[in-house]
Amino acid sequence: MKRAMNADAIAPSRDITRLIEIMTALRTPKTGCPWDIGQTFSTIVPYTIEEAYEVADAVERGDLPDLKDELGDLLLQVVFHAQMAREQKAFDFGDVVEAITTKLIRRHPHVFGEARDLTPDEVKALWGKIKLEEKQARSAARADAGAPEKAAGLLDDIPAALPGLTRAVKLQQKAAKIGFDWNDPHAVLAKIREETDEIEAALDAGSKDDVAGEIGDLLFALANLARHVEADPEAALRRTNAKFVRRFRHIEARLAARPADTGAAGLAELDAYWDEAKAIERDQIPLPPVGRG
Repeated sequence: MKRAMNADAIAPSRDITRLIEIMTALRTPKTGCPWDIGQTFSTIVPYTIEEAYEVADAVERGDLPDLKDELGDLLLQVVFHAQMAREQKAFDFGDVVEAITTKLIRRHPHVFGEARDLTPDEVKALWGKIKLEEKQARSAARADAGAPEKAAGLLDDIPAALPGLTRAVKLQQKAAKIGFDWNDPHAVLAKIREETDEIEAALDAGSKDDVAGEIGDLLFALANLARHVEADPEAALRRTNAKFVRRFRHIEARLAARPADTGAAGLAELDAYWDEAKAIERDQIPLPPVGRG
């Protein structure tokens, strides 16, 4: 027999407390949702990552109504993780809010403290100093709690779960702090040419594993070049993906307009349609926007 619920219990709300209550209800044994109850931190992580990308997608498309929805989906992920932690008596949503507000206040003494009238470079230097102090404090807290000591390498605090290109940039940024870096983007470009030569050699040798490894080296070098010219490689690739979809849709439209008795299009014809799409974009005649797949 289903439980009777009053209108207030199922009404939408602008109050974060209501969202937390709904998440609690979804996770309540026997009366909640079997799927939600069955989730763990590990099983939810892929959805958390996916929702972050959905937010980025809405921003890049300039779709503010969709951004509102996607931010809600991302917020749900935070509430979901916090609820599971509360069930384990580790922390709750309020602790998450307190942690981030504490961090923001601590990292902005030029706004909330005595450090005033700082230049952007001074703010950046101060931010780095505060982050180092936080890292040292976390290490001391782990030691006091008897937690196993983490490796102390310069690169060890960069999460392995980051998207590959993003993590590559962060690894390179850290290595650059001790001078392990090129001073000129043209030197990186030379490295990219070297990597393409190595891919060709691996192709000629016929080893798929070696080819894959060399492609990884090439992507790492490309991420390095993007970093040197202050471009986000993930964002650049997303823009190219969107451009490919737009142009391919033009090809599909041209194919759909062909006479029904026309045979299959060859590569030369498809390339011609692709060049048309490029010309349209070059002349600033908009192609159909990229929608959500």
